[in-house]
Amino acid sequence: MGEARGALQVAENGESSGWRRPMRHLLSRWLAIVGCALMAVAAWYSGAAAGYALVLFVLLVGLVIVVDPRAEDDGAPTIATLQPAMPVDPLPSIRAAIEALDMPVIVMGAQADLLAQNAAAERAFGDLGEGQHVSARWRSPGILDMIRETIETATPNQIEHSERLPSERVYIVRVAPVEADGRPLFLLSFRDISELRRLDRMRSDFVANASHELRTPLASLRGFIETMQGPAKDDAKAKERFLAIMLDQANRMSRLVDDLLSLSRLELKAHLPPDQMVDLKPVLGHVRDSLAPLAADLGVEIRLDLPEEKVEVMGERDELVEVFENLMENACKYGQEGKFVDVVLRREPGLGTEVRVRDHGPGIPAEHVPRLTERFYRVNVEDSRSKKGTGLGLAIVKHILTRHRARLIVKSELGVGSEFTVRF
Repeated sequence: MGEARGALQVAENGESSGWRRPMRHLLSRWLAIVGCALMAVAAWYSGAAAGYALVLFVLLVGLVIVVDPRAEDDGAPTIATLQPAMPVDPLPSIRAAIEALDMPVIVMGAQADLLAQNAAAERAFGDLGEGQHVSARWRSPGILDMIRETIETATPNQIEHSERLPSERVYIVRVAPVEADGRPLFLLSFRDISELRRLDRMRSDFVANASHELRTPLASLRGFIETMQGPAKDDAKAKERFLAIMLDQANRMSRLVDDLLSLSRLELKAHLPPDQMVDLKPVLGHVRDSLAPLAADLGVEIRLDLPEEKVEVMGERDELVEVFENLMENACKYGQEGKFVDVVLRREPGLGTEVRVRDHGPGIPAEHVPRLTERFYRVNVEDSRSKKGTGLGLAIVKHILTRHRARLIVKSELGVGSEFTVRF
């Protein structure tokens, strides 16, 4: 490439000064011929024969004519000496460029044949096989139509594309033309927006669920107020019963608002890890004592299994109290048939510190376990509401543990019970 550009530049310079070179070369030849004639005349005057002087003149003139004075013109090449540059394959440089990108990128030819792919594309889609048509991997009409239109019109295009296997992913697929050394090529890129779509869906679900959770008690309150102002205006017993229900609904809304505010606070400081050491033994003892009245009402006993020595972790005490309150309260409410809730604190070599909260209740079906920490997700909606749950408890637990760089591990077996493990 550099040699070809240099040759082209020399050619352009030659053209710009083309009227000077022929004049310079012609003047040099005539001066040489005049010099030959003077040498022949000098030889004749010095006593040489006229024939000898004539032969010397002819030989010198012939030598001047044969030798091209342009060959001594600073050694610069002329247009006649330029050789055509060898064609350069642009793919190696393009491969190097797309390897630096973290998104899948594929290079195609003018026939939509696959020429190259970067490492990100190989991780996402496997080895596509160079030389194959793009339809051998993607049969989506939207992608194929978009590529066909770009090849025909040389204008960029993009669409949103979803893939179900091996997992559900959503991509913004873009195809754009590029030209490398006169060769038309096309770049096919995939920007993964699966996480953005999931967050959008969660946000929409959250707003819908929060609105629904607040609408139900508000509708109940309004109905009872209207009844007390109308038909039950003078019914003391009805008023007393309705006021108890209204208080219960108001408390339900208060719990929901408190949980929503707690989630908002946790999200604001999710990136700030705690910087204090907390002993988990007194934390678990405090939670057990605070839940003792609830456990007694449900006929459940909370049993602690704690080591003798202190077990400290980096954390914030109030947030850890909230974590274990949620876990023990859920174990008491939903596992009350088992009569016992076991809380075990251990520091395991190689695993870190663990707190296991186990109930002996009916257990949780396997298909519900992965979604337990989603906001407002309930295994049984009516059962949760009857136990005064807001559907946000485990979501709060997950956010607190994420801030503490800890994990929540859930194991459950139908008919045996459930175990929630917090691993620091």
